Amino acid sequence: MPAIEVRDLHKAYGDVEAVAGVSFDVEQGECLALLGPNGAGKTTTTEILEGYRKSDSGYARVLGVDPGRGDQDWKARLGIVLQSDRDLGDLTVSEAVHHFAGYFDNPRDPDEVIHAVGLAEKAGARNSKLSGGQRRRLDVALGIIGSPELLFLDEPTTGFDPAARREFWKLIEELKAQGTTVLLTTHYLDEAEHLADRVAVIARGKIVAFDTPAQIGNRSEGTAIVSWIENGIEHKESTTTPTALVNELTARFVGEVPRLAIHRPTLEDTYLSLLAKENEL
Repeated sequence: MPAIEVRDLHKAYGDVEAVAGVSFDVEQGECLALLGPNGAGKTTTTEILEGYRKSDSGYARVLGVDPGRGDQDWKARLGIVLQSDRDLGDLTVSEAVHHFAGYFDNPRDPDEVIHAVGLAEKAGARNSKLSGGQRRRLDVALGIIGSPELLFLDEPTTGFDPAARREFWKLIEELKAQGTTVLLTTHYLDEAEHLADRVAVIARGKIVAFDTPAQIGNRSEGTAIVSWIENGIEHKESTTTPTALVNELTARFVGEVPRLAIHRPTLEDTYLSLLAKENEL
């Protein structure tokens, strides 16, 4: 049984259809990245799956349960990191994590979690004294303290510096290796490419592409750009057969081809292309 099953999900706010027939599955132990511009329907979809919002129609099952009817035992199997900071008053980092650990039957070790999210040196600091990025790390700590079977991450690394983001990625990879399923929304395309097993691109409430990061939007078959220097001039050529062009260049030059480079479409290139095509419709 998939960890998440969604079929023809709909949700409207007045005349605006925020979710317009979304369907997808997330397998157990998989990380799915849900990508899309602001207002595309990502947050509404995830809020329905988290049990925070009712759908108008369609079918959704999360860990085998209708999220609109999930009880406390079901909620305890989820970890949720929202976009907004939690209001923790004047609790310290250590107090907050230890307090939330008490809500679960099988929590992770609070001190290990604090270390894993990079807050060991701030364990005694109060929430009100933390920077935005540090509060975000605390949100992540509270999201994973209960050893969730399914983890919802909504823009989890906003405010992280590059080194902290890389450390966070390692943490998510460890959780995946332990069998945790992850539904990730992010505007960082490199984050999606690094963490996700599959990617869904949503636009105007509909999923317009769904595949692995390497294959989505026929990315692996996209046009490559080969560049090199010849007679002091930079040359660039678009081609669907870069290997053939490189072989031709190798035959022309003695030794290395000067500044030879092959650029294939990145996930960001493909994502922007998909959105551009959708906006043309």
